[in-house]
Amino acid sequence: MAMQQAMYPVQFSVDYPDRQLNRLTTAFRIIVAIPILIVLGSVSGGTWVGASGAGGVLFMGPLLMILFRRKYPRWWFDWNVELQRFTNRVVIYLALMDDRYPATDQEQAVHLDYIYPDATRDLNRWLPLVKWLLVIPHLIVLIFLWIAAIVVIISAWFAILFTGRYPKAMFEFVEGVFRWGQRVIAYAFLLVTDSYPPFRLAP
Repeated sequence: MAMQQAMYPVQFSVDYPDRQLNRLTTAFRIIVAIPILIVLGSVSGGTWVGASGAGGVLFMGPLLMILFRRKYPRWWFDWNVELQRFTNRVVIYLALMDDRYPATDQEQAVHLDYIYPDATRDLNRWLPLVKWLLVIPHLIVLIFLWIAAIVVIISAWFAILFTGRYPKAMFEFVEGVFRWGQRVIAYAFLLVTDSYPPFRLAP
């Protein structure tokens, strides 16, 4: 069972900060994060004051390539992976799980890995058409998990302000919610695996 879990093609983890966290930047995290949120918006297809950002997650292109050519171009895969890594560094920062400012090109505390698929061998050409439908049970569960995660993050905000520490049980729960969400995204929207996401918070 442990080997089966370890072999899941999407792995996500965050290093627990076993140290005193910066209380000042924690207190004003949303304000401090504004510059990096603008950068993220500019590369993820966002729009800022009438100027459209470039990029964004590549979904339709890979879907059509898998459907008609049985290919997943490597550079499309690399773009999606790196964009997800950057996005998660920003989200982890907002979730108070790391007080180091999110880097655009360094791994830092967030570890996200996808196995590059051999489209002809590993991916069913027709499955991308219905994956969004198959993950509806996951999306329903994730709505409730995200509500709980927001409550936990708010509680952790107070804990950090008073103690300088992110309670480990709270940290592991929020990390698990992120992990679950990443596996659903990889399966249904990035189309990098046909292995159905597990219903679990654990690795």
